Amino acid sequence: MEAVYRLTRRVARSNASVLLQGETGTGKELIAKAIHRLSPRGSGPFVRVNCGALAENLLESELFGHVRGAFTGAVDNRTGRFEAAHTGTIFLDEIDSTSPKLQVKLLRVLQEHEFERVGDARTVAVDTRVIAASNRDLLAESEAGRFREDLYYRLNVVTIRLPPLAERREDIPALVEHFLRIYAAENSRDTPRIDPAALGALCDYPWPGNVRELQNYIERAVVLAPGDVLTLDLLPEQVAGGKPRRVGRASDPAALAAELVRRGIETAPPDAENLHAEIVDRVERELIAQVMAACDGVRVKAAVRLGINRNTLHKKIKDYGL
Repeated sequence: MEAVYRLTRRVARSNASVLLQGETGTGKELIAKAIHRLSPRGSGPFVRVNCGALAENLLESELFGHVRGAFTGAVDNRTGRFEAAHTGTIFLDEIDSTSPKLQVKLLRVLQEHEFERVGDARTVAVDTRVIAASNRDLLAESEAGRFREDLYYRLNVVTIRLPPLAERREDIPALVEHFLRIYAAENSRDTPRIDPAALGALCDYPWPGNVRELQNYIERAVVLAPGDVLTLDLLPEQVAGGKPRRVGRASDPAALAAELVRRGIETAPPDAENLHAEIVDRVERELIAQVMAACDGVRVKAAVRLGINRNTLHKKIKDYGL
């Protein structure tokens, strides 16, 4: 991480494009914000776009804007995110999820610093620095034909790799103390101390959700703690050494049916075909809806709480029509 910080400070002084690579939850957006803040553009806007959260046609309009009548629903002219980030920085998260058509347009704005709004022939010039991020290996994606090679090399002026938390376990105690102070202040209480057994469990846990997952668990523990000590029982079952309760993993259809009845949800008749799969789908759909509501629609946070990959959550939300 010290090497990451040194490289962040060094590249911030330039206008070079930066590619941030690392697993979900490793802090790519924090590094992007640091590069912007430490750069000569620090007083300008910092605009974040999650490329994986929008369909292709909506993402194109979001990035480049559109003119009135460009498509159904375009009732007014709209300024895109690239224009909004003029003189500042645009952060393109999950850039690997963009379509080949959109990648061509991104390549042009990187090379020429100009583009056209959707439905418009007029060229717009912008002075915007681009920082992109991906939790996939973009070189491998390029070699597999899923990402344009020329766009990869245009983005890859400087690459910063964010290591997963499992590779930097010595940082866990300091991160725990950091989050304890933050969430104690947010909840108007004194900063609690953490029991050695709980800290040991945190240091031993594999952290598939990385620093974001640690942050969520510390927030949970601070909220639930009855006193000034965070004990092992305040941490999720999987951290304490148990098995996590994951979506769609139950194997007893009778138990699932009973749970649905308890919640007042109609189930298929007992002799229906594929009863187990149908009940699992119904429970899973309701659980995802409840967790999404509890997380105020923030999919990254919901995915960590559910114990599933963010892309998996995107697919399930689409499949269930949530």
